[in-house]
Amino acid sequence: MVIFRQLQMFTYVTQLVGLVSAFSHGPVCKSVPGSNLWPNDRAWSALNNSISGRLIKTVPPGSVCHPTQPTFNPLACPSVQAGWLTSQWHTDNPVSSIINNWNNDTCLPLPALPCSGKGYPIYVVNATCAADVKKGVDFARANHIRLNVKGTGHDYLGRSSAPNSLSIWTHHIRGISFHDGFKPQECRNTIEGHAITVGAGTQMLEIDREAHLRNLTIVSGGGGTVGVGGYLTGGGHAALSSTYGLGADQVLELEIVTPSGKILTINECQHKDLFWAVRGGGGSTFGVITSVTIRAFPSTKFVTASLFLGTAPGGEGYWDVITHIVSRYPDLISQGISGYTFIAPNFLSEDFNITSPVDGYYGILMLPLLHPSNSSESLLTALNNVVASATAPYPGQIFSSISTTTYDDFWGYYEPNNGPQDAGYDQITVSRLLDGKALADREGLKKAFKTITSDGTAAGLYLVGGANVFNAKPRGGSNAVNPAWRKAYVHALSGGRWTPFDYAKKAEVENKLTNVWGKALRELAPDMGAYINEADANEPNFQQAFWGDNYPRLLAIKRRVDPTDLLWCTPCVGNERWALVDGVLCKV
Repeated sequence: MVIFRQLQMFTYVTQLVGLVSAFSHGPVCKSVPGSNLWPNDRAWSALNNSISGRLIKTVPPGSVCHPTQPTFNPLACPSVQAGWLTSQWHTDNPVSSIINNWNNDTCLPLPALPCSGKGYPIYVVNATCAADVKKGVDFARANHIRLNVKGTGHDYLGRSSAPNSLSIWTHHIRGISFHDGFKPQECRNTIEGHAITVGAGTQMLEIDREAHLRNLTIVSGGGGTVGVGGYLTGGGHAALSSTYGLGADQVLELEIVTPSGKILTINECQHKDLFWAVRGGGGSTFGVITSVTIRAFPSTKFVTASLFLGTAPGGEGYWDVITHIVSRYPDLISQGISGYTFIAPNFLSEDFNITSPVDGYYGILMLPLLHPSNSSESLLTALNNVVASATAPYPGQIFSSISTTTYDDFWGYYEPNNGPQDAGYDQITVSRLLDGKALADREGLKKAFKTITSDGTAAGLYLVGGANVFNAKPRGGSNAVNPAWRKAYVHALSGGRWTPFDYAKKAEVENKLTNVWGKALRELAPDMGAYINEADANEPNFQQAFWGDNYPRLLAIKRRVDPTDLLWCTPCVGNERWALVDGVLCKV
């Protein structure tokens, strides 16, 4: 133990020496306030003038609740405290994110806790157009400053948060237009069908609403506050991805500002490598998206089924029933059914009026009525058949309930039910994409499910894959979406939370999710991977887990378009050459 602590101290001293060396012998580290490379006030003022006064000097958003802060405002504090618990509030703030720990809990709106700006960017470009973004990109590159990109802050891996950085905030790059047929720039042919072009700051609820008003539907994220940039660059699963393919598969064209400051329109006919990489290769990596054009589809009636199963806690029959149902997911998906389901041992819920613990399973299953054979009756029959076969060996032991609702279109369901909308907590996630082989291994499912729910946390099983994801035909022939998606039926995920500043609990949760729960999922589906937007930030061998065989090509494109690593995040393509040391980004 003594030797281990000595090694720890040696490593820490070595890191500090490296920092001193960096500031003494050139730009080995990104510039930070107080370093010789950091721009003076005159330079920042010039940048502000060049973007019409839209440069924001960061103020920690929770500081209004702290008497020691110059922005303390006891009248404003209650509003901030209430808003902090909603995703929309963080979306509307230039630096905040929905999960506290990605800003290092540095200024929560709680007066008893410490407050500083150490977890936030130093300045923010409040961009309203691609030209504003270019000004910020050029400034960061010229001054060797870490560049951050934030759209909504709806990010489970912390890639839109960066201390000691200049951040590009795309929230106010707005606009939405509709096309009946779309001809990408420099392409000869028009793509038939409906399309929508939106600014990078547009959120899913807005796009869905406007599409609905025109009798259209899109593939969109489950939460209405999700932004197009992070969603599409990560791949983007959805309630309708089993019907139409992933979000990234719908992209027809993008406008992007590259790390070199070029404003490019990318599509299947020009800048093809970049077009391929951005659709699934991860956000904050290849450039800053300023607009995107996606496919839209005619609206149809939409049916959902609320499903609940419960039994007395502790029985082995519960796991037999659950694994039987989950093994039938490929069959349900083949019938056009998608959904979000949850395994919940020791379940209590006011919403379900469950006041004593049960081992539960619940979810919402969905069916767009695209074919004459699809109906609320066909959905109910399919689910009843699966539940009946699963529970038959345990007569009288399993309670089940299924009820259906029919909507005029997807918006009818989505508008009141989009989410999650909560925020303001410390959390990490872990996930795995499951193929048919994994779902057929009922003993393997049982072992994994017992592990990832061992502390009573519910685990999600999302039916968002299947044949229409396997056989998707993205423009240009392919995209950078994790190849594991092309075999996956289910996105399995869970997470863990802790109280801010409880470092022992934080370490426990991180170890559990990476080395216990994550390991169990990897053993269940060893040939698969994970969905980058809802995954473990500490995923082992993340390059393979998130991008599989696409990674070498993605890395080559990253090195070509961003040779100096102006854009850096973790876990992201090409981040191997840098590491964070006490909030400073330095070469390794």
